[in-house]
Amino acid sequence: MFDSNAASCFSGCDCHEEISLSGQEKRIFGIGEDVFQKEHPRVYNIVQTFDGMEPVIDVERALYFTRSMKQTEGEPLILRWAKALYNIASNITVYIDDYQLIVGRLGCKGRYGIMYPEIEGDFYETFLSKLGEREGGTASISPESMKVIKEEIGPYWKGKTYHENFNRVVPKELHEILFIDDEGTTPRYLVNETASWRSSLQWVHDYGKVIKRGFLDIQREAKERLAALDPNSPADYHEKRPFLEAVVIVSDAIMLWARRHAEKAEEMAAAEQDPVRKKELLLIAENCRQVPAYPAKTFHQAVQSQYFVQMFSRLEQRTGTTISNGRMDQYLYPLFKQDKDKGVLTDAQAMELLECVWCGMAQFIEMYISAQGTSFNQGYAHWEAVTIGGLTPEGEDATNDLSYIFLKSKREFPLHYPDLAARVHARSPERFLSEIAETIKFGTGYPKLLNDEEIIPIMTAKGAPLDQAYDYTASGCTESRMPNRDTYTSGGMYINMPAELELVLNNGRIKKFGDRLLGVETGDPRNLKTWDEFWNAFLTQQTYYLRVAIDIQYITNKMRQKYFAVPMSSSLHDLCMKYCLDLHTEHIPEGYESGLMDYIGYGTLIDSLAAIKKAVYDDKSITMDQLLAALDADFEGYEDIRELLQHCPCYGNNDPYADSIGRAVERHTMDFFEKYGKELGVYIDTRYVPVTAHVPFGRVVSASANGRKAWTPLSDGTSASHGADVNGPTSVLLSNDASKNRDKINRAARMLNIKFSPKAVEGKQGTRRLVDFIRSFIDLKLWHVQFNVINRSTLLAAQKDPKKYRSLIVRVAGYSAYFVDLTPDLQNDLIARTEHSEI
Repeated sequence: MFDSNAASCFSGCDCHEEISLSGQEKRIFGIGEDVFQKEHPRVYNIVQTFDGMEPVIDVERALYFTRSMKQTEGEPLILRWAKALYNIASNITVYIDDYQLIVGRLGCKGRYGIMYPEIEGDFYETFLSKLGEREGGTASISPESMKVIKEEIGPYWKGKTYHENFNRVVPKELHEILFIDDEGTTPRYLVNETASWRSSLQWVHDYGKVIKRGFLDIQREAKERLAALDPNSPADYHEKRPFLEAVVIVSDAIMLWARRHAEKAEEMAAAEQDPVRKKELLLIAENCRQVPAYPAKTFHQAVQSQYFVQMFSRLEQRTGTTISNGRMDQYLYPLFKQDKDKGVLTDAQAMELLECVWCGMAQFIEMYISAQGTSFNQGYAHWEAVTIGGLTPEGEDATNDLSYIFLKSKREFPLHYPDLAARVHARSPERFLSEIAETIKFGTGYPKLLNDEEIIPIMTAKGAPLDQAYDYTASGCTESRMPNRDTYTSGGMYINMPAELELVLNNGRIKKFGDRLLGVETGDPRNLKTWDEFWNAFLTQQTYYLRVAIDIQYITNKMRQKYFAVPMSSSLHDLCMKYCLDLHTEHIPEGYESGLMDYIGYGTLIDSLAAIKKAVYDDKSITMDQLLAALDADFEGYEDIRELLQHCPCYGNNDPYADSIGRAVERHTMDFFEKYGKELGVYIDTRYVPVTAHVPFGRVVSASANGRKAWTPLSDGTSASHGADVNGPTSVLLSNDASKNRDKINRAARMLNIKFSPKAVEGKQGTRRLVDFIRSFIDLKLWHVQFNVINRSTLLAAQKDPKKYRSLIVRVAGYSAYFVDLTPDLQNDLIARTEHSEI
């Protein structure tokens, strides 16, 4: 019999021990009262209409975008994009779901994804027929939609996509590293470009601008500036005029889309027999006639205005990680407080409106078509981050009553939407940290934490105004944005770090790809007689891949503005409006231009280098020849060598031997990009955000010198290698700190996953310990941390009986997902992460 805190082991194993359960586990097993259905009946009814459905791909956005682009060839790209968005707004089907109070869906009923042929049109023929077979997130598409794609959408975009043109201009020696095939559709997972499956990095808008001003005022500004242009100026005529005309058109487009929702609501109200629902539909119509054209007058209108902008921006482009929601507890707070003070809004009503938004988000699936996009974003990945807490632009603590409503919602809302990020700092209130801890303890992976004490100083060191740095918002996985100062949008590169080491051990070759030279020939590793010689050979291989990455980034930055435009996003950015430049312009005056390179397998690399240094060179307990033989055999018959390697110093244990190697590896990347990043005119930051790339990257890396078996996942982010962190979670934080180059500013997110057993954080004492742990994270000035609080036995049971555990949510890599939607490789990766039973 289950009690409120513990249960007998339920995984099917032979043990009979009592274990503690997280709040999520209790909900799955029906232990105690689940308040969601009882206290959130409207939202529960909405969830029931789509939860668990396979997503359907809707082609309307692609169709109306394509038809408009056919008609506007030869015109400036930003003007063509605005006209295409107007065509979509005029023709796309308008839906209003039963029970909903917030409207603005982009496709058919249920869970759905939309298509971006300007990005992926050349992938359709290869990958659309395999949607139902994809690992990490299947989808379906109707025969009628496939007919439209084959006959109208696909043929137009043939030869016109960014990817096809990028593939043509990449030099052969670089193409060889990136792709297996000549068409550039199958990545090699050594050095990967990411710009071909997204039109932008993650992004976030200044939603408060629309809530306060409305699009009529933004349009008025554009019209006045149009009228003031110098008719004799070629720059005004050819550059500023198209931009301002595009702002006028796109403002009309989103306002038209809102009016169409008002008309739909009025039409439905006229036929509605239930007087309560009729009143709700008429209120929806009233709100849609007010926003986003005019300033919002109520909290309900503010939420509706924000949602219209968020969803319309998804019609505009596919960012790498979905458009984020910004600091919702800040820009929604004035109207929340106004309506609360008037007595026309309760906390429960405010939460219901927000959860109507969460339902709308959960129905929209960011659907990547290419193999690369799918493998990097398993489990229908999403990062529409809502940011709470942090500091005000004046530097004061920003926590307010709305911040706590978001945390309460995350503990009660049963889906993994929205992504929630909490900004923390040295003066974060104790209550805020305690409620964060209670939310983390529930076990769905929320919120992720971003550290103001690390992020704000780095932003200001790179030239960001202090008030805007104070006002940054989470965007995407672990990134940060200043909505009116950031201007860099080019997708960055992923670099496989353990593959660089494999190149040293195989004279520039990767076992997966046979005798093909994919690095530099640094010679037979048996001839590297000292650690310094071996280290220099590694730096040679790493420098080669850094050079490949920056060369590809150079090409990417030069090309993208010819293929993508975002008139609505640009209209909401102060600098874009000031200089009449699209956000995707390569360089915008006064912009904060901070790019990135993501390094995959950091812990795996550190531990492998440390093992080689310790076992082969320092202790001489094995020879290089013995190491190579063990690796070549994937440790079969060499179990003693594997055990020896696994007991060498490892990252994640506050061991200077290993941590200093990590710091040296990172420093080399930073020195390289500090020198050559200037040629791109931006900061090129060293970053560790794999999303789920550590899984496909691991599939091309043979056995590693840290004892990792061939073709298995690499370590994720700046987390320790699987099972290597044996000295407790605080040592993980200390290693993260010790491996950081504090004197460098061209660095960014260090994604860190930590897994606790529910027992470790049980009760009030567990909350206290978790708050203290978060305080240590703040004091060490680390960038990011996120948590899984779940029993290993639960994950094993979910693998055996996925139907029973359909609702199990886990933290993956900057986002949460249903465990059963992940590939077996990624599931095993999550299971293998160290489960800390004490803090």
